[in-house]
Order: sequence, then C-alpha cells, then structure tokens
Amino acid sequence: MSGDEQLLNRRDDPHPGPLPERIYAELIGGPLDGLLLDIYGWRTEEVDDGVALATELSRWPGGRALYDRRPGEPRTSGPGVSCRFYYSGDTP
Repeated sequence: MSGDEQLLNRRDDPHPGPLPERIYAELIGGPLDGLLLDIYGWRTEEVDDGVALATELSRWPGGRALYDRRPGEPRTSGPGVSCRFYYSGDTP
C-alpha cells in the first residue's frame, strides 16, 4: 500500500484517531490537510526538515506535496500528535 493510500485510508477509518503508542505530525493545508503522518522513530533532524509526500492529489499527479515545520513552533514528546507540518507547495 502506498503512503497516499495509508494516509487516505485513515479518513475512512471509523476510529481514525492516533494510535496510543505512535507519534504523529498533523498536516495543515494543501491536498493532505487534516491527515496524520506517522513520524514514530524519526530523528529530530528528519522532523525539522519537513517532508515531500508523493500524492496524486498534488498540483502535478504523481508529484509531491511539500510540508514543513514552522521554526520555533513547539513540539511535544511522547505519543499522539507531537507537531504540525504546514503545506508549502507542490513539486513534480
């Protein structure tokens, strides 16, 4: 299952909330707005660098939606939603 399918399946899940033992980033804006990205096991540097998520929902089908953290925005530790990634554009 692709990353897109995993993200989108959570929208249809009757209990889409975060799993208690996992760590998530909430995606804000753009084509994947409102979805949770599982970042369990990511290093701090990986989280701080943001992500380019392959999606058919971007401006370019098969392209990537870019999401970044905002500098200085607090991040929590432990399970649940620990940070937010904000949409910053698309790339082919």
